[in-house]
Amino acid sequence: MNLYEHTIIARQDTSPAEIKQLTDKYSKIVEKNQGEVVKTENWGLINLSYLIKKNKKGSYIHFKIKGNGKLIGELEKNEALDKKLLRYLTVKVKKFDIETNYFDNKDNSDKKN
Repeated sequence: MNLYEHTIIARQDTSPAEIKQLTDKYSKIVEKNQGEVVKTENWGLINLSYLIKKNKKGSYIHFKIKGNGKLIGELEKNEALDKKLLRYLTVKVKKFDIETNYFDNKDNSDKKN
């Protein structure tokens, strides 16, 4: 099985309930195509470098997925049709970095040290 990191960017006006629905929807697509979602991270609302479809911000959702190439093709086909999404990106990796949370609140990490 191949390892993939997959990130989607939803429109800035997407509610938290809709974010949860998107996460569930794409997790089910992965499982339906003999894949496994190892970890899901909600990175929250982040400023975009440039306007995408008149949006200045986007809600980022990141998946760590085990699966094959057909799975990724099916996933991206569904995402291309979804009006709530601005962009998506899939990267094939050699191993997952499960421990690090890159978008954790910096104040919390200072308190731990």
